[in-house]
Amino acid sequence: MLVNEKSYQTVWMEGTSVYMIQQNLLPFEFKIHECPSYMDSCIAIHDMIVRGAGAIGAAAGFAMAQAFLMLNDKLKAVTIREARQDIENTRPTAKNLFYAVDRVYKAGLISPENALIEAQKVAVQDAADSKKIGEFGSSLINKKANILTHCNAGWLAFVDYGTALAPVYLAKRQGKDVFVYVDETRPRGQGAKLTAWELQNDGVPHLIIPDNAAASLMAQKKIDMVIVGADRIAANGDVANKIGTLEKAIVAGEYGVPFYVAAPTSTFDKYCISGKEIPIEERSEDEVLYQTGTDANNNLVKVRIASPGSHAINPAFDITPAKYISGIITEKGIVKAHYKSIRTLFD
Repeated sequence: MLVNEKSYQTVWMEGTSVYMIQQNLLPFEFKIHECPSYMDSCIAIHDMIVRGAGAIGAAAGFAMAQAFLMLNDKLKAVTIREARQDIENTRPTAKNLFYAVDRVYKAGLISPENALIEAQKVAVQDAADSKKIGEFGSSLINKKANILTHCNAGWLAFVDYGTALAPVYLAKRQGKDVFVYVDETRPRGQGAKLTAWELQNDGVPHLIIPDNAAASLMAQKKIDMVIVGADRIAANGDVANKIGTLEKAIVAGEYGVPFYVAAPTSTFDKYCISGKEIPIEERSEDEVLYQTGTDANNNLVKVRIASPGSHAINPAFDITPAKYISGIITEKGIVKAHYKSIRTLFD
């Protein structure tokens, strides 16, 4: 994706350092963050300096490669397993993380150089898969379409292109009249901050809406379709995605609005029977109780927005049952959210 006429990927590796766009600063500041060690990369994943299914996976793969490249040979047999556990503990819901770590770990057992090569392959594949998702997904978009999306599943959430937004970007390039309603996506505001920034950067017409406005817009027939991403998809088609996705799916079903999930096959967990088995990450209550923005002097500030003394719960994801999903857009095509259809992706 181009930013200020320069091409960027979300995360990449040079030497033994991992570099990534500092997403916690967007949309107020565009800055590159360096992770010199695998533990620095772990912190960046956990603190959501890098976030989004594919970007997490690529960052985790690079972190695993860092561990192989940097750990002492005499201790490597023990410490490399500990490093793998450290990386996998950063974000327990995101399937791409485990997929990438497993690939790089197996390659690293041959040699550290193999680990680095495999990590690079994971990143390249992520971008290529996202591009294909854009091609398949754009076929679903009419010449004029109003599209709702939740959270951020654009290029910032993957190495490049994205999933939920990839069809939108391609549809625009195809000359289609696309308009995007952007859920603000509390508590961290990935829609209002990241998706809106991406769309503005690419010249896609859009409006940020409150999270609880989608039902009203659907009732007024102002939304033609919904496209969201996914952090893990069970074998039966149940989908884990950013908290609030379930509400959108239920409302879309009520008003007959097609509801699509866009995700590469690396997000599928074929050993997970249903969404009931997907672990749901619980994050700090501070994300609910506080918000970050800029003051009159454009300085980043953090302010409490909730009643002092009150506490909060902060589940990062919810599970959307397969019955609400019109189809899943993958790099191999569009499939039904059903066990038999999903199985064909891996046959």
